[in-house]
Amino acid sequence: MKAIVCTKYGTPNVLQLKEVEKPTPKDNEVRIRIVAAVVTPADCAFRKAQPFIIRFLYGLARPKYSILGVELAGEIESVGTDVKRFKTGDQVFGVSPKSFGAHAEYKCLPESDTVALKPANMSYEEAVGVCDGALTALIFLRDTANLQSGQKILINGASGSVGAYAVQLAKVFGAEVTGVCSTANVELVKSLGADKVIDYTKEDFTKIVQTYDVIFDAVGKSSFLRCKGSLKQRGVYLSTVPALGTMLQMLWTSKIGSKKAIFTAAGLKQSIENLVFLKELIEAGKIKSVIDRRYPLEQTAEAHAYVEKGHKRGNVVICLEQNDYIR
Repeated sequence: MKAIVCTKYGTPNVLQLKEVEKPTPKDNEVRIRIVAAVVTPADCAFRKAQPFIIRFLYGLARPKYSILGVELAGEIESVGTDVKRFKTGDQVFGVSPKSFGAHAEYKCLPESDTVALKPANMSYEEAVGVCDGALTALIFLRDTANLQSGQKILINGASGSVGAYAVQLAKVFGAEVTGVCSTANVELVKSLGADKVIDYTKEDFTKIVQTYDVIFDAVGKSSFLRCKGSLKQRGVYLSTVPALGTMLQMLWTSKIGSKKAIFTAAGLKQSIENLVFLKELIEAGKIKSVIDRRYPLEQTAEAHAYVEKGHKRGNVVICLEQNDYIR
């Protein structure tokens, strides 16, 4: 099978298209023929081993897993003898955070992993986008912040892969949503349901006389100290980036003051139940995907280079079964 192989850390040029052995499912596994995957900032971080702590977790000298990619959508091609949840031909979407491997034509996963039947009203490309941003946003908003109806939330980076879904989920939970983005993305964020949109090229949200129950920095470009004045008493600052400053602020605010800074490893807290919850919202028309660009598998390095620029809208999708790509 074809796969994008990463045998050393570095620039996008370290990614190579190669023929590798097609995996064989174990008794408790399914083999998925992958139709769509995504490239995320996390993929770029693992490829570069930045921050350096990645080397201690996933290989000091070289990547422990040579095929990157966590989110996938595709069709069950074969099942192990003990599999009960799925059958051959099922259309599924899900994540593989333990062993990666989504940037390839096939991937085997235990049926107990975070995989579910794909939403009936979404294409594979749209569904894999939900795996990227919505699963992360759900953990931060519902489980970490316990966002409630009537609360006010500000989402920094509201047009990105996590932010775009955070806007939609916050509205599902009944919150009043303020999105922060660039001029080019204001209309997009409004279309996702934001009650207010702040153009960061024209206004600094931390200098506006407005406070929030939750500030969600979905791009990790702010800080608790900068946002503290914009939080209500007992307000919560969430960040998707485990920067040293954020971790120190977490320790400090856990003991002192009513305002809290929180980071959570959302990728390690996923479940089948979360995926099914999102599937039901999608089929009810409450969540939609935002796809910025599509690339064929062989141009995954170009997708990495684009994502690293930091200006993508929603998801950057790798398409394994399409001839026309939006660039």
